[in-house]
Amino acid sequence: MGKDYYNILGVQKGAGQEEIKKAFRKKAHKYHPDKANGDEAKFKEINEAYQILGDPKKRGQYDQFGPAFENMQGAGGFGGFRDFSGAANGFNINMDDLGDIFGGIGDIFGFSNGGGHRRSARGRDLQLLVNISFMEAVFGIDKEIMINKQVVCDRCNGNLAEPGTKIETCKICKGTGSTTRVQQTILGNMRVNATCEACGGEGKTYSKLCATCFGKGTVMDKVSLKIKIPAGINNGETIRLTGRGEAGDKGAPAGDLYLKVQVAPKPGFERVGFDVKSAVDISFTQAALGDKIDIETVHGAVKLKVLAGTESGTVYKLRNKGIQRLQASGKGDHLVTVNIKTPRNLNRKQKELLKELNI
Repeated sequence: MGKDYYNILGVQKGAGQEEIKKAFRKKAHKYHPDKANGDEAKFKEINEAYQILGDPKKRGQYDQFGPAFENMQGAGGFGGFRDFSGAANGFNINMDDLGDIFGGIGDIFGFSNGGGHRRSARGRDLQLLVNISFMEAVFGIDKEIMINKQVVCDRCNGNLAEPGTKIETCKICKGTGSTTRVQQTILGNMRVNATCEACGGEGKTYSKLCATCFGKGTVMDKVSLKIKIPAGINNGETIRLTGRGEAGDKGAPAGDLYLKVQVAPKPGFERVGFDVKSAVDISFTQAALGDKIDIETVHGAVKLKVLAGTESGTVYKLRNKGIQRLQASGKGDHLVTVNIKTPRNLNRKQKELLKELNI
């Protein structure tokens, strides 16, 4: 009796190719012989089913001929369930179909997914410490900074070749970036895609590499960058500038630049969120009778009305005289703590007057 490949993978006959691929991945992961509860025979059977159902042409033949399909393929009717070396127990595995079953670092058979063009390395992310003053943090500032980093080579514009020389399609891999070989494993012969050694997976060859970057596509250079520090930023916060890090090798995307902001303190001011705190000393008379006094804020001097009978430690709020809220509307407040100065070195008359007041 012929094998029911749909039942082996656990899918319906009308299942789409993506559903079949997902079912194969799930079962291959479950029954992989390298796992504690793996099953080598079951793993082979699952792969056999996927080799048929995962190929639209073979699947069509299987659906048409049913149980007779196995006998016909064994006789060579469909090209056979064999690898190109003709080994009776050989089979092919596309490592892209297996996805992350082997973790992307090479499986127990000693190979990894090397199919297709090699991905060039993305540029490094960079971090830079930027020092600003308290007032620059309050109102924001545009700054110009100098930074050493990898940039796109201006001689070859990142295409790796010496200007005027030839860039050709690799003759070994025909521009695919990969080659195919057969490898013996515990499960039989496997057809494996590997990075082309002739072109390093790029699919191109160069008659002469760039004399400046030597085929890397980037060079180290000192770069001037204009950056904007937003109003309201706080000490220790970080600004991310996408794509302003180091250039990637061989045309790969650039990394990001992270600016860590360090804000210098300002004597007399304390920042709490978007509020600013300060303290002021007043005389006993001002506290008792009330007064209008000048208070220095980040927005300049303002008049504060001290109410009669104010006690030491009273906090007055100056609304909207604090710091601009970062990426939002409105400002914080300025909070003023009033401290009453106790009079010292009083003369006899002053002491007698205080005694008369008895307060």
